[in-house]
Amino acid sequence: MTMPPSSPLPDTRRTEGVHPDHPDLDRLDPLALVQALADDQRAAVEAVRAAAPALAGVVEAALPRLERGGRLVYVGAGTSGRLGVLDATELTPTFSWPPERAVPLIAGGERAIRQAVEGAEDDAEAGRADVCGAGVGPGDVLIAVAASGTTPYVLGAVRAARSLGALTVGLANNPGAPLLAAADCPVLLDTGPEVISGSTRLKAGTAQKIALNTLSSALMVRLGKVYGNLMVDVRASNAKLEARAVRLTCHATGAAEAEARAALEQAGGSVKTALVMLRLGLGAAEAGARLAAAGGHARAALGEG
Repeated sequence: MTMPPSSPLPDTRRTEGVHPDHPDLDRLDPLALVQALADDQRAAVEAVRAAAPALAGVVEAALPRLERGGRLVYVGAGTSGRLGVLDATELTPTFSWPPERAVPLIAGGERAIRQAVEGAEDDAEAGRADVCGAGVGPGDVLIAVAASGTTPYVLGAVRAARSLGALTVGLANNPGAPLLAAADCPVLLDTGPEVISGSTRLKAGTAQKIALNTLSSALMVRLGKVYGNLMVDVRASNAKLEARAVRLTCHATGAAEAEARAALEQAGGSVKTALVMLRLGLGAAEAGARLAAAGGHARAALGEG
């Protein structure tokens, strides 16, 4: 006897729901299609704005560990994992954050950055093993990202990191997700159903990108990587960034371009050191010593409080 096909199990996760507004998405002309996709992204910004208190709490909780030399460890699978890799990678050229202190872990390993590694996200033991292999410990901050909030690899990583004493942060796009319960610092990014149902690379991913960018940037500001709103710890690794370093130095000090370039050369390319040199009339060594005594904070080294 042929059995009737079974009904799919209900899924209460909002990210898996069918968007009610666009049942005829595939019939739209190109302009209407692009507008529908772009307009739905607004929910990503609103989700992050709603999560601002939770993100601020993460900054306060994570800062002491990073000030003592701890690391940022990112964990995710698929889109979420790739966003973690991106955020970790960009901290070095933007803020001169040591690359060994930004550790991205992605289900399936480095191959998964460019290719889908089937089944990798379902392996909770692999998450645990990757955390242990990275030497995660009490000084570290682990940021786990999963749109569903149910990814076994991510949950295995969070549980392992928490047992090892690390501060654990969980970013998920579904209320009540297990990841939010498993992490020390839960951050809900409630973006709801996607225009293309279930495709969380859309506004769920956008919200994750904004939240990660906001979180890591806020941490870098609090760690003294920014003076005012100037990127004074930028690593000038190419011609564009070298020109930016000169412009930043000129803007912060009022110095002429030639004077700024000379100070940067003496400071080994450090905008922050050149800033202190020019503002206080010091040599590079003395400016560097003042910065070191101020914990790397330019404002404190300048005596501005």
